[in-house]
Amino acid sequence: MVDFIFGVSHPQHWHSLNLQANPHHYSMLGRLGSKAIAMTQERFGAGVYFNPFVEVNGMTIKYGVVSIDTLCNDLLNWDTMYLSGRLHKPVKILLDDPRTRLSNQVNLFNATRVALLSLPAKFTSEELFTKIAGLSYLGDFRMSIGENPHKVQNIVKAQLSQFHRLYDPLLANLTNVTTLREGHLEQDISPLVRSRTFQKLPPKLKQGTLYRYHSALSKAGVEIVKEEGQEIQSVATAPDLDKYLASTVHSIVQIPAFSQSVKGIATAGVVKTGKYGLEKLGKWWSRSK
Repeated sequence: MVDFIFGVSHPQHWHSLNLQANPHHYSMLGRLGSKAIAMTQERFGAGVYFNPFVEVNGMTIKYGVVSIDTLCNDLLNWDTMYLSGRLHKPVKILLDDPRTRLSNQVNLFNATRVALLSLPAKFTSEELFTKIAGLSYLGDFRMSIGENPHKVQNIVKAQLSQFHRLYDPLLANLTNVTTLREGHLEQDISPLVRSRTFQKLPPKLKQGTLYRYHSALSKAGVEIVKEEGQEIQSVATAPDLDKYLASTVHSIVQIPAFSQSVKGIATAGVVKTGKYGLEKLGKWWSRSK
């Protein structure tokens, strides 16, 4: 099943037109009209409305509808990481939008910064891409229910050249990263550089990481630095920074991922939801034998 995401300016109007053209794509919720669909889309879960198991020209697809505002907000601020996390991996852009393109550049730089803060001074490009690709799965409950535990590594290995095309231009613009030889890189891990990198993270991620860092210090009975510059440098050079970052990303992803899945029961319908779940369990069963 091929996944599509449609970013639209006016969700209710889009659903109104789509209901007229393709009413069979919708569950029973479609009978309530475009207003109810748009409200369900935007008020619950991660702001996306999915129609799965749709047959188009002999191909089975699943398409999600999201407002451009919601999409760009998640790309810039990582409020849910539901869509920004998907766009950390290589995707095919069918119709580009200037606002989305610029927002996604910020998203990709932020994913690179988090990965760099979680890696040592020397690392491989595959290690970097694995860190980036794994961010959106950290709090996804589905990873513990029927998903392949090697999913992230498989994604990177299968699309290594696409990851290079996506991230190599960004890495070339980062003065703190140097290519040693093909596939091997080195980064400047000096306190000043790490502080600047941390300072540029999305606000929600930065604040959550600081909170976890302060909690760890309090439990250890260590005095917390109050001055902003020193505080940022202290957390940016903390030995367990990667754990604080991972825990914060987990908390960002967890609730939207779960609530979006619950919403899927209503938007897809019980039959399609059951079919999707059985396919997932079937894949897990075939791997476990």
